[in-house]
Amino acid sequence: MIEFTNYCKNDCYYCGIRSSNRNVSRYRLSEEDIIQCCQEGYALGFRTFVLQGGEDPYFNDDRMCRIVSSIRKQFSDCAITLSIGEKSRESYQRFFDAGADRFLLRHETADFSHYAMLHPETLSPQNRQRCIMDLQSIGYQVGTGFMVGSPFQTTDNLVSDMLFLHAVQPSMVGIGPFIAHKDTPFADKPSGTLELTLFMIGLIRLTLPYALIPSTTALGTISPIGRELGLKAGANVVMPNLSPVSVRKKYMLYDNKICTGEESAQCVQCLKNRVENVGYHIVVSRGDVARKEFEI
Repeated sequence: MIEFTNYCKNDCYYCGIRSSNRNVSRYRLSEEDIIQCCQEGYALGFRTFVLQGGEDPYFNDDRMCRIVSSIRKQFSDCAITLSIGEKSRESYQRFFDAGADRFLLRHETADFSHYAMLHPETLSPQNRQRCIMDLQSIGYQVGTGFMVGSPFQTTDNLVSDMLFLHAVQPSMVGIGPFIAHKDTPFADKPSGTLELTLFMIGLIRLTLPYALIPSTTALGTISPIGRELGLKAGANVVMPNLSPVSVRKKYMLYDNKICTGEESAQCVQCLKNRVENVGYHIVVSRGDVARKEFEI
């Protein structure tokens, strides 16, 4: 994971890097910084890179294509994943043609009414789902997902999320508990629970047996052994942080996010030990998932 910018034009009510938050120390990694992160990760044995950031207009199509193309040329045996939000189909096609393999875009909630409670009117669930469909039709391995325990969420909302996943058949599903950020309208809302998040991971594993399911940093934030429990519940992906240590605390989507130590790329042995403590071994590879494995 390379968190390359915390600028964002959007103002989602739950997000710590929302555009109206004036307390954020903003940063952007240079193209050279991003390549250096990849070089460090490659030397550590990683063969897939995830470029994640806010919807930052500075990183326009030309700049993103140049970054993706450069990574593709230097690390031809690696997978490149983008997580940069809502774009036009034309933009997604350009990134794909430049060498991107995957795209992560969480739908956040499949219920349109619930979506409106979490986002400003400038964002629509219809457009978010249009983006996901465009990405799939272009040929990306697509990841989506939702927050567990987000404000105003009901059991019916979670049912809608599961039905949406069944219909889309994504290659990856990223879910994690909602955790409030002090500088958002939801600062006083209770966090999602570890128990419900683990239950939903288990349901997704049963529904999508071949999907890539990360055991997320958010799980590790709400419980010291949250990520281990996520793996035991059905998750099968961990994402070490390759971002420069100097900026990790600035990519604060929610309060108390763990951003140094065993979630970092520099502590690979620590990560291996934690995974092995729950009976698994880390496999470092591209981790591709074939669409045909999802056909029912």
